[in-house]
Amino acid sequence: MAKTSKKLTDRGLRGVLPEGRHPDGDGLYLVVAASGGRSWIFRHMYKGRRRDMGLGSFADVSLVQARDICEDARRAMKKGADPLAARTTPQLPAKSIGAVRAPGSQPRSPGATDGTNETGASLGQCWLAYVEAQEGGWRGRKTKDSWMRSINRHAAAIKDWPVSEIDVDAVMSVVEPLWLTKAESAGKLRERLERVLDFAQVKGLRTGQNPAVWKGNLFYLLPPRPKLQRGHMAAMPYEDIPDFMVRLARSRGMSARALEFTVLTVARETMTLEATWGEMSADLWALDATRMKERPFRQPLSSGALAVLTAVSPETKRADQLVFPGPKGGVMSNMAMDMMLRDLAPGYTPHGMRSSFRDWAGDETEFAKEVIEECMAHAVGDETERAYRRRDALRKRRDVLQAWSDYCLSEVNTSMVDAGRTATAAA
Repeated sequence: MAKTSKKLTDRGLRGVLPEGRHPDGDGLYLVVAASGGRSWIFRHMYKGRRRDMGLGSFADVSLVQARDICEDARRAMKKGADPLAARTTPQLPAKSIGAVRAPGSQPRSPGATDGTNETGASLGQCWLAYVEAQEGGWRGRKTKDSWMRSINRHAAAIKDWPVSEIDVDAVMSVVEPLWLTKAESAGKLRERLERVLDFAQVKGLRTGQNPAVWKGNLFYLLPPRPKLQRGHMAAMPYEDIPDFMVRLARSRGMSARALEFTVLTVARETMTLEATWGEMSADLWALDATRMKERPFRQPLSSGALAVLTAVSPETKRADQLVFPGPKGGVMSNMAMDMMLRDLAPGYTPHGMRSSFRDWAGDETEFAKEVIEECMAHAVGDETERAYRRRDALRKRRDVLQAWSDYCLSEVNTSMVDAGRTATAAA
């Protein structure tokens, strides 16, 4: 005889329930989180795949209502419809909870109006308010841009919903489609939704359990995320660098010179692609905070790096003029150096050359680790140590980068350099 599930009862649900899933039968479960929060899910199979559909929190949806929703979903599946798509989006009630104030602004006097929509703060408004409140503690603008991409690209469907109405179903509707295909983006989106919804609760804009919480909540609705496959950038063994630089010196074109400069200065690709002549001064490359991770950076230029600049230097140049312009005069494509390296040494990446430098400096030299890390524009030490360390070891870094240049170009002779570089300058 088939085993039947014991049905839930209203009286039983009002009592204390342990953390986990409590079945009612026919795919309906009450999920109890570690925090005590409770929500309904409907577990079903659709096109051979098991899925969980959130039905709302226990505070908003009664046992009878949850059973009715499940019954509607089963009817939809019998007709071949997707129960998630067949669900009618509820009309979201307006709530006079006030719009989110921008940080630092003054609250309005009672009865004052300024044209602001008073029907309830949206998720998008709360998201922006949270970002503006936190960005002062973030290292750079890239963090803010990443946060705004999350909501505008991945959560746009619920961006305009009143934040008080965001439930597990709403969170699942934007997170689940990314969960197995874009695992990193999905993970960031879920974590950010959790923070913003906590922020909204502290601001008094919503109540109840946070529907984006993982433990005891979404943990039961989503499968384990696949492990990231990106891995590390492919790095050329430093023993092969001198021979590679011979082939690179013979190559013509601005992308070859840009790659040479990138290797010799241990720079990130973007640093080279956006470099201007105004940043070059004698034997020093000075980048302001907007070009780096919100902190200015100076890089000594070795004899090899200076030779590259001499080869590409125009007769007259402006401070805002690109050092390594693309074919049409603008910023060179970020694939240009990759393609050059792919032709000369398949399987490696320009960014991986930084690892080659790090391996060489650690294995073959006695330079201090801190100085080597400074050459790579890495933050050295913890926050307290950096507060006391005001200098950037420029003199010592000059020695490191000159030694690196001598090693890289140890098999390159003048005639080889002239062949490729002269052709680049003439072009």
